[in-house]
Amino acid sequence: MAKIVIIGAGSHTFARNLITDILSYPELRDNTITLMDIAQEPLDVIAAFAGKLVEQNQFNTKIESTTDRHEALDGADYVVTTIQVGGRRQVARDIAAKWGLADGWTGPANGIVNGLRQIPVILDICHDMEKLCPDAWLLQYANPLATITWAVNDYTRIKNVGLCHSVQGTAFQLARYIGAPPEEISYWVAGLNHLAWFLEFKWHGEDAYPLLREKFKDPAVYSKPKDEPDIVRVELFKTFGYFPTEASFINAYFVPYFRKRNRPEVLEQYCLQGPDHPERPPRRDAEFDKIRQAQDEEFKRQISSNFKFPLKHSREFGSMIIHSLETGEPSVIYGNVKNNGLITNLQQGSCVEVPCLVDKEGIHPCHIGYMPPQVAALDQGNISAQELAVRGIVEKDKNKIYMASLLDPLTASILTIDETKQMVDELFAAEKKYVKGYK
Repeated sequence: MAKIVIIGAGSHTFARNLITDILSYPELRDNTITLMDIAQEPLDVIAAFAGKLVEQNQFNTKIESTTDRHEALDGADYVVTTIQVGGRRQVARDIAAKWGLADGWTGPANGIVNGLRQIPVILDICHDMEKLCPDAWLLQYANPLATITWAVNDYTRIKNVGLCHSVQGTAFQLARYIGAPPEEISYWVAGLNHLAWFLEFKWHGEDAYPLLREKFKDPAVYSKPKDEPDIVRVELFKTFGYFPTEASFINAYFVPYFRKRNRPEVLEQYCLQGPDHPERPPRRDAEFDKIRQAQDEEFKRQISSNFKFPLKHSREFGSMIIHSLETGEPSVIYGNVKNNGLITNLQQGSCVEVPCLVDKEGIHPCHIGYMPPQVAALDQGNISAQELAVRGIVEKDKNKIYMASLLDPLTASILTIDETKQMVDELFAAEKKYVKGYK
């Protein structure tokens, strides 16, 4: 019987999907799922949901919950991390947005500061694992994904993979664009998390890029008001020849071409501002909180009623990995792993996103070789900043954090050296609880 631990289980959306995914496999229903969070109330809600799902389907799954991390990790076989240290609303997001760098969890500025909060805690979890479950697999979902995974690879002995849903989400979107059923397309993707590239995109084994280019001659296909605008990614595709992963508003964090501070016409052209932008500026936090609260209340009502929760599998890779490692039935996932010769023209030792074969023997990353130089160059600019961020966080060296910010492609396109240093000082002041001991 395997022990599957979810740390950060108070997430009503993510933990719910992961638990449902695990129980959708008959071979995984006789295991133990241990839920851990530092917040008791949301943890109790997810534990009640998991218990009801098991009871409704008469499974033999054992559900545990605890706020004690050591208790949760003791004897674990799989550890899933979905944490967000400090919660969703943070002053640093507003500071990054003030400087024209948006308020996302990854990418420049606040993505680096998010790493200041997240990486030390993830490394503490890994060091606990080295003592309590040294052979366990860490399935790491927390952002900023690339820098966290890089830190885990370089500073711990834990087997791990960083996981995101941007590849499969983009694949489904590309299938919709060309009118193909998702099960009929195939693809080969590699690069950097949130900026990986569809090096191949096929329908029935034939190159589907010509069809995609034809579809994109009509801007309405990718910029309809009822859909999330995809103008940034289509522009990158038309310019550099390969379609990137993640949503357009997140892609714009990683390249220097779109978020032009004090140029509202450019921001408007690429749908990167305004009240309807999906990024949710700070002024919309209250509205978002109302929507989220309503969703949480509906979830609680379903748990306390006779509502039948479906066993529908999401597109997340976590449960697929566990299933393949447990049963030996192979699967292919996209994972963030150490670049040990996988992509030859990206920095060795960095964290890259590549296809991986999973079976009973482990997770086996696929060799990509030489990526098209234009997209490799876009990735490498971000990788250089990521390395300095990792080193600066682990070594508690504020100067390395300055340099990481200065090397970030988007920050460099917007701010001067003095402005960047001022912004970093403001971010450190806002996050003083999490940056103690920096030299």
